[in-house]
Amino acid sequence: MRLATPIAILAALVLLAGCGDSDEGTSGPTSTEGAEASASEVRAAFLAAPSCKRPAGASRWGCSVPDYRCQAIVTDRGWSVSCARPGDSVAFLVRR
Repeated sequence: MRLATPIAILAALVLLAGCGDSDEGTSGPTSTEGAEASASEVRAAFLAAPSCKRPAGASRWGCSVPDYRCQAIVTDRGWSVSCARPGDSVAFLVRR
């Protein structure tokens, strides 16, 4: 028991040391205008892709659109969709 506390503190410090801010690998739009254009393009690609159509009876599903991997979940408002690629993500709602 006496050894568990120092080990837990050391583990927390090691984890925190690995967390930091890094600009490497950041890509994508830097302006709000560019982000909105990207979100609308991903949304349009999701809606147009045959692989992104909701399977019969499914409450969640996934598909790929150019450069993004998407997952969708049925909600009371429609479909909640989240699409991501390295360094960028987009989320939107498809209303019923």
